[in-house]
Amino acid sequence: MKFLYATNLQIPNTIMNRAIFPGTFDPFTIGHYSIVERGLSFFDEIVIGIGFNQKKKTLFTVEKRLDMIQQAFAHEKRVKIMSYNSLTVDFALSVQANFVLRGLRSVGDFEYERTIADANRKLTGIETVILFTESKYSYISSTVARELLTYGKDISVFLPPNVKI
Repeated sequence: MKFLYATNLQIPNTIMNRAIFPGTFDPFTIGHYSIVERGLSFFDEIVIGIGFNQKKKTLFTVEKRLDMIQQAFAHEKRVKIMSYNSLTVDFALSVQANFVLRGLRSVGDFEYERTIADANRKLTGIETVILFTESKYSYISSTVARELLTYGKDISVFLPPNVKI
């Protein structure tokens, strides 16, 4: 078998790998933050999409969630934050994303994410990239954070650096 090696190969930089990281993010936790930070090693840009889901009762307004995430990523020019009120895959197309980035905490998350990823790929060809949550954050969820807040507990340890509620 022969291998060809190219020297001085110029790869055009016109192709951008852009991913969306969709979710309700009520609130945006340090686990979410970790997924985005790690995802930046794979993608040129990540668009965090705050989705509006009528089935979910949220604690924070979309504006407050946008503000919290902007606080977390004020230092990072490759992260954009937007809200959307459509199918996630339609949002991905609207921002010209090539990928959907998702995080998995447990086996329970896997089946749901796989079903959605398969549907998105079938509809649009957009691939889903899954990163496993770092084990030190696997117990953190927005649901737990919201519940603790309703009982007056401090959740700052669950939030990214620089984020204030």
